[in-house]
Amino acid sequence: MDLLIKNAHVVSPADGLDGMADILIRDGKIAQIGDALPQNGEVIDAQGLTAIPGLVDMHVHLRDPGQTAKEDILTGCNAAAAGGVTSLLCMPNTNPTVDNAETVRYILDKAKNASAKVYVAASITKGLKSAEPTDLEALRAAGAVGLSDDGRPVENTKLLRDAMKQAPALGMTVVAHCEDLFLADGGKINEGEVSAQLGVKGIPAAAEDCGTAREIALAAAENVPVHICHVSTKTSVALIRDAKRRGVQVTAETAPHYFSLTERELLKRDADYRMNPPLRTAADVHAVIHGLADGTLDCIATDHAPHTAEEKADFEQSPNGSIGMETSFAAANTYLVKAGILPFAELVRKMSLNPARILGIDAGTLSPGAPADIVLVDPDEKWTVDPDALHGKSKNTPFKGMTLTGRVKLTLLDGKPVYTCS
Repeated sequence: MDLLIKNAHVVSPADGLDGMADILIRDGKIAQIGDALPQNGEVIDAQGLTAIPGLVDMHVHLRDPGQTAKEDILTGCNAAAAGGVTSLLCMPNTNPTVDNAETVRYILDKAKNASAKVYVAASITKGLKSAEPTDLEALRAAGAVGLSDDGRPVENTKLLRDAMKQAPALGMTVVAHCEDLFLADGGKINEGEVSAQLGVKGIPAAAEDCGTAREIALAAAENVPVHICHVSTKTSVALIRDAKRRGVQVTAETAPHYFSLTERELLKRDADYRMNPPLRTAADVHAVIHGLADGTLDCIATDHAPHTAEEKADFEQSPNGSIGMETSFAAANTYLVKAGILPFAELVRKMSLNPARILGIDAGTLSPGAPADIVLVDPDEKWTVDPDALHGKSKNTPFKGMTLTGRVKLTLLDGKPVYTCS
C-alpha cells in the first residue's frame, strides 16, 4: 500500500529540495516528490512539519556484544529512531572486539529487526592492542564498512598506514580516533583552568592535536582518505582546514557537546560531562563552530557512549562517555541554526548527506528510488531533556535538564514508522 506524506516542508540538499511538497512512498522506497500527489493509500498530514532524510550518525557505541547492561543493538537503535537517526556506524570496542568476521555477522544479524540500519566499523588491530593487524578482507566480506580502533588510537603508525592504504580498494572508510596516549597520560578532563581548580589530572589539547597531525600526514603522504573523529580543539580544526586547502583527502566530524558546552561544566563534578576527548575551552568551542560554518568539519556525529548510573557515580573513576543520539538534532538545531550559524539545509547536509557519502552507504537523500528513511521534525518546538524519558538503557546525557529547540515527531525506516513522538 502507498503512503503519502502531504503538506510537508521538504528539505533535502542532495535533491535541491527546500520547500513545500508531498512525498509518495511505495514498497519502502521514495516513489515521487511533488505537488498534490494522488492519495491512493495511507496519508500523513505533515502540516507545520519539516521532512528531512533520516539522520546518519557515523560514530555510535552500541556496547553489543558483551556490555549489554549499558546498551544493546535493539535499545540503541530505539534511541536512534527517537532522535531521527535511521543509519548508524557502530564502533568496535565491544567484548569481544569487532576484530573478526563472526562478530561482524553477529551484529548485522541482530540488527535485522532493529529500528535503525546498523553499519559496522571493525577494528584495525586485534583486540585494539595496536600489535597485530586484523584481516581486512575477511571483515569486509562479512559486511563491515568502516575501520577504526575507536576508544583508542592505533598506536602503531605502520599498522594504521597499512589499513589506510588498503581501505579504499575494499570500499571501507578509516575513521580515526586521534590521540597521543603518552601526552594524555591517564588524564580525566581538559588540562587547564578547571582541572587545576578541581585538582584533577588533565589531558592537554596537544594529545588530540598530535594525533590529528599524524593522521593528516599519513593521508597526505600516501594520497589516501581518512576521516577524523570527534574534533574538539582549535588546533585540530586549523590542521584540518589547512590540510583541505592543500588537497589532502581528509574529512572530519564533531559532536554537539563540543560546540555547545565547555570545560566549566566539570565544576559540577558530574561524570556525565566526562568524555574523551574532554569538553574544552570557550576558544575551542568557538573554533569548532567556525569549522562547521566554513565547511572544515563535514559532519555532526554523537559518539553515543552509554554507561550505567553505577559506573557514572564516581566523578574521577567513571568511564568516559555520554549518550547523544536522542538529543543530537535538537542540540545542533538550537546551537547552530537558531543561533544563526548554519542554515537548516546545511545542518541536514552535515547530519545526513555528508556522513552517508563518506561511508558510501545508501542514505542521506530523498531521491526517487532511495530508501524511505524519512524524519518529520518541528524545528521550532521547545522541549526539556528528561533523562528518564529517553529510550536507551543508559541516561548519561550532558544535556539533561536543558531546554532545546527542535523535536523529532516521526521517524520512518523503509517507509514504516519506528518512532512517534507521544
